[in-house]
Amino acid sequence: MNPTLMNADAALDRFVELTKIPGKSGDEKMVAQQIVQALLNAGLDGQQIAFDDANQRTRIPGNCGNLIVHLPGTGSGPTTMLSAHMDTVPICVGSQPVRQGDEMTSETPTGLGADDRSGCAAILTAAIERLNCGRVDLPPAVIAFFIQEEVGLEGARHLDKDLIGKVDRAFNFDGGSVDKLTNGAIGGERLEIEITGVASHAGVAPEKGASAITMASLAIADLHQRGWLGKVVKDQGVGTSNVGVINGGEATNVVTPQLTLRAEARSHDANMRMAIVAEIRQAFENAVANVCTEAGQCGQLKFDSHVDYEAFRLPEDHPSITAADAAVRDLGRTPYIEVAGGGLDANWLFIHGIESVTMGCGQCNIHTIDERLNIPDYLDACRIATGLITGKY
Repeated sequence: MNPTLMNADAALDRFVELTKIPGKSGDEKMVAQQIVQALLNAGLDGQQIAFDDANQRTRIPGNCGNLIVHLPGTGSGPTTMLSAHMDTVPICVGSQPVRQGDEMTSETPTGLGADDRSGCAAILTAAIERLNCGRVDLPPAVIAFFIQEEVGLEGARHLDKDLIGKVDRAFNFDGGSVDKLTNGAIGGERLEIEITGVASHAGVAPEKGASAITMASLAIADLHQRGWLGKVVKDQGVGTSNVGVINGGEATNVVTPQLTLRAEARSHDANMRMAIVAEIRQAFENAVANVCTEAGQCGQLKFDSHVDYEAFRLPEDHPSITAADAAVRDLGRTPYIEVAGGGLDANWLFIHGIESVTMGCGQCNIHTIDERLNIPDYLDACRIATGLITGKY
């Protein structure tokens, strides 16, 4: 079949209908139901549709698991997997997509939600095009719609790999330009830091207190001065770190006894990421030990870390990349390969043994109220997905 003959109006309608549905992380059920109903309307046997129980293992509650759909085929050729995530960031709840020339925006003061409803709609379009063509001699394919990507790739992390089965090549439709083929991504670790100091009256007896704010300030200043905060470039490697959230304190006349912080460390090298985490831990341990009351009572530290995703990189001659390259070039575009500085569902897919290239769907200014969808890019993503899922490439 020829992907260029795809029904563009129907493809755009699918994006609009999916994007109207509220569905922040943990609340993807209605999005999944819309996708399932569209596939059933296109003639797919309901027995080919399944949900895993990933939502029972994720860090936040969820009202559905990952949606996994098999598209049987009797033809020879590699088994192809297409994937996208169903959740959006909270700023996109209430989106009302409206077309303005070659772009889609939200007419309400929210984010659009193109990240990643455009990926979902592109894959849904490809699946429906495949079902509508009436051919049974196409190579087998599987499509997956993940939950809770925006809160640490939780759906992909807890994916039931057995429901996917053997996959020869995989394509994850998420953010970025259609021309960009993302063959790898950085690894990330989140840190939760709790400092317990000693409370006292800040005016009457400050010497009887040990300020948790002072402890945190000393640790952060030390990391900054020694080059372990922000962009980190050391002999052993390169990475980034950030202290992003600080909570504590209730009054100016109290020496603050409690402070919680959330931080992160990233690197393409797992050993370097762990080195950054170790430096952050040491800085906070030193600060807590060196801020004491007049009587010598010091603070206490609780330090927890959680690996969100490990780094990975596919070789440029990987079958998934060569097929994606051919699909993009067939539309007269010039593909380029890039490694992502943020985490992707593909990070966890790689750990599950599914080696996936990530492709864009025309999303712009994601996670903001200025989010846009470039319609020509989105429609090309639909054509690319259709070509891949039908074995054209």
